[in-house]
Amino acid sequence: MTPSPTDRPRSFEGRDHGSRDDIQAMVLLAAELVPWGRVISYGDVAELVGGGARQAGRIMALHGAHTPWWRVVNHAGDLPQHLLVAAKFHWQREGITMKPSGRGCRIGRHRADLVALADAWEQARAAMARSATE
Repeated sequence: MTPSPTDRPRSFEGRDHGSRDDIQAMVLLAAELVPWGRVISYGDVAELVGGGARQAGRIMALHGAHTPWWRVVNHAGDLPQHLLVAAKFHWQREGITMKPSGRGCRIGRHRADLVALADAWEQARAAMARSATE
């Protein structure tokens, strides 16, 4: 079930996020924080960090190899064809069920709690900011 607008994380649009590297780091941090057995969409990431879904997808494609990338999918729960074999392995291990089409996972059944994810993301960002000033 898709969360209602009131259940969605607070948007960070309008904030100055700094450089492209900062946006990249924020997207990758969001991917790292998705709990085991849960998924989020590129749009969920974009809403959290204040960018666009395509931008989040592009960052994941170029820089997400060392993150749990299989937990970040498109709005329908799909991933590009060339990633499906590896993703299926991870999804099966984490109990994430596939759609009958085989193109992706059942995002409605396995979507992470977006409010809890936003809270965890804010805490992690605050901790990173504190460590950068020490």
